[in-house]
Amino acid sequence: MKKSILCAVIAMLVLSMSSCVSTKKIVYFQGADSIYAEGQRILQQYEMKLKPADQVLIKVTCGEPELLTVFAQDITMGTSDRLSGSNITSSGSMTNAYGYTITNDGLLDLPAIGSLHVAGTTVDEAAKLIEEKIVESGLIKDPEVTVRLLNARVAVLGAVRAPRVVNLSSERNSVLDILSQCGDIDDTGLRQHVQLYREENGIRKMYELDLTKADIFNSPAFYVQQNDMIYVEPNKSASVKSSAFYTFLSAGASILSLVSAVISIIVLVTK
Repeated sequence: MKKSILCAVIAMLVLSMSSCVSTKKIVYFQGADSIYAEGQRILQQYEMKLKPADQVLIKVTCGEPELLTVFAQDITMGTSDRLSGSNITSSGSMTNAYGYTITNDGLLDLPAIGSLHVAGTTVDEAAKLIEEKIVESGLIKDPEVTVRLLNARVAVLGAVRAPRVVNLSSERNSVLDILSQCGDIDDTGLRQHVQLYREENGIRKMYELDLTKADIFNSPAFYVQQNDMIYVEPNKSASVKSSAFYTFLSAGASILSLVSAVISIIVLVTK
């Protein structure tokens, strides 16, 4: 009787210890209640910078439609990828919107105004550069230019419930936004070892994120950039459990447990 009680107590202690360990490995933002007891200033730069191979939509608007024909004529020659033609806005002004790809040298080759170096600028900064270039060229006195990134996306691999390529709908997307679109990290994923790979100025960098710590919000990789790749490392036991040896071992252990239980019952009955 005493042995049974002792075994039960030991089992309860083991279970309580294992539950504490698993909680520490799963719960996000541990320590946030003390770190963020007061508001914290956001220091990270989450505006995306244009990079080579990015595709951008450029829309030029002005009140004199005939001044936009030079852009349309160049599109007819096939030097750019046309996304849409000329349209008249509700205010009566004319717009031309076309898609362009930034070259490996970071340039935008635009009709009538030539090449502009835009790599490393935001879409607003690029729009300002294009406006200034149009005015300098004498084409339009007061143009309004809008630039929008078209192909921004992030690849998510590893131990998430739905690995996929996530298309970015805005410029402010955190790594948590991306993971939530993939169904969150799987039960076998290590939340302490989330790796984000990023290309910056021709150099590929790797940032390691620990989602269980509240200071993740201060990481330079908390906000994603276009073409980032996120990899969630699986628990080592996950690969072991999926192996044929583990399957055989698990089945054998179950059979041995069953045999042991049957023998114990027989021994009790025969006493």
